[in-house]
Amino acid sequence: MVRHVAIVGLGLIGGSIGLAIAEHLPGVVTSAYDADPAVRRRAAERGLVGTICETAPEAVRGADLVIFCVPVGAMGEAAREAAPGLSPEVIVSDVGGSKKAVSEALAKALPGHTIVPAHPVAGTEHCGPDAGFATLFQHRWCIVTPRAGADPKATASVVEFWRALGATVEVMDAEHHDLVLAVTSHIPHLIAYTIVGTASDLEQVTRSEVIKYSAGGFRDFTRIAASDPTMWRDVFLNNRDAVLEMLDRFLTDLAQMREAIEVGDGETMFDLFARTRAIRRGIIELGQDDARPDFGRADHNGDAINRSKR
Repeated sequence: MVRHVAIVGLGLIGGSIGLAIAEHLPGVVTSAYDADPAVRRRAAERGLVGTICETAPEAVRGADLVIFCVPVGAMGEAAREAAPGLSPEVIVSDVGGSKKAVSEALAKALPGHTIVPAHPVAGTEHCGPDAGFATLFQHRWCIVTPRAGADPKATASVVEFWRALGATVEVMDAEHHDLVLAVTSHIPHLIAYTIVGTASDLEQVTRSEVIKYSAGGFRDFTRIAASDPTMWRDVFLNNRDAVLEMLDRFLTDLAQMREAIEVGDGETMFDLFARTRAIRRGIIELGQDDARPDFGRADHNGDAINRSKR
């Protein structure tokens, strides 16, 4: 049983974990630390956790589960900073979107400690202590990637913790996670950042018509491209091999589609569009998105539904 959870990093994910614990595990003690004093003050005002501490060792002292919620490139440094306060029996976890590099960084920074990495596949384009909300993990996947030889009881504790917060949990190897997430998350973000950047470059040529007349598809790209730049920079740098492998596959498929357009091969285009439409239906059937028009982000009166503020 997890009795005391310490959170290092109080942005969207860290703050949401604190709020979700208060809602679903009210008997669990929570403490937290963030390197930014302004974030600590705002987190205290919002009541994201029970106790906001002024140092990382103070925040993790006495905790039986410590979750690092910092950009993946900062995991090792954050772990070394917190190390003096960790108990020998503590379970160390994280929420990073790239698992192999993070697992290695945590193991190097905290030799001898039990490390069970995890990745809640949930988020919004918002960041910071005001972005968190208790229902972020409801009906979303959390992938747990225990290191080789990890204590099965520690892994079970992390799995049950995330289930208690409303997530559906899958356990898999870190390298397999990185390959899967490269195509389902990382490449889509890379495409979104790139196409929005291209549109920005065209703004002077088109006299601002790209943004003025943005259709739904481009607008949805801009939502993804508004995600935390520090976090995504670190994801790409730390999952480089898997991202490059999936990017090469995508570029091959894109070249084939370009050729189909050039030669007027409508059958090839139609077959691809029909197959991808079926994938969209499958995602909705699994409860991973909303089938309502406009992805559920607006009602019939046009009033925006901001899920991140629920």
